[in-house]
Amino acid sequence: MQDFLNDEEVEKLIIRINKDLKDILSEKRYNHSIGVMKKAEELAKIHDENINKAKLVGLAHDIGKELSENEMIQYTKENNIEVDEIEKINIGLLHAKIGADICSKKYGFSIDMQNAIKYHTVGNLNMDLLSKIIFVADKIEDGRNYKDEDKSKDLKLAREIAITNIDEALLFEIDCSIKYTIQKGKLIHPDSILIRNKLLINKNK
Repeated sequence: MQDFLNDEEVEKLIIRINKDLKDILSEKRYNHSIGVMKKAEELAKIHDENINKAKLVGLAHDIGKELSENEMIQYTKENNIEVDEIEKINIGLLHAKIGADICSKKYGFSIDMQNAIKYHTVGNLNMDLLSKIIFVADKIEDGRNYKDEDKSKDLKLAREIAITNIDEALLFEIDCSIKYTIQKGKLIHPDSILIRNKLLINKNK
C-alpha cells in the first residue's frame, strides 16, 4: 500500500475490504475481524504506530481463514507459497500466509502490513511493532470471551498488559498459546519458540 494514502482513501479501502469480508466470512468471523480492527486502532494510538495500517491489517487479517483445507493447499500451489512441515500437518495455519498474499495482490498492502498478517497466528522472530499489535489485538479484541475460568483470567490480564507494554503482552499471549497447544497435544510451531526466546532475552538485558 502506498504510504501517501490519505485518511479518505483509507476509509474507501476499509469499505471495500469490509464488503469483501461480508461476502466470504461467517458472521462470527466477520464480527471478530471488526473487533480486531478496533482493538488494533486502539493499540496503535497507545503505542504510536501507524493507525491506518493497523486498522486495515486488523480488518483483513483473517481474510483467508475460512477457506477449506483443500482450497488452502491449492492456493499455496497456485501462488508459490512455501509450506513448512508444521503447516503440512496443521493446514489451518496457512490462512495467515494466504491472507498476506491476498491482501498484497488485491489491496496493495505494503510488506510490513503483509508480514503483520503472516505472523499473526504463531509469531515470528522478525516481528515489528505493527506485527506485535495485530498479534495481540487478535487475541484480546473485545468480542473474545471464554467460559473456561483460566482462559478468562488470562484474557483479562492480557488486556491490561497490552495497554502499557506491547512486548510483555505479546510474550504473555505466546506463552498462553503454547500452554493451550500443549494441552491439546498439538504441534508447536518453532517460530513461536524463537520469538518467545527473543522477547525473554530482551526482557532480561
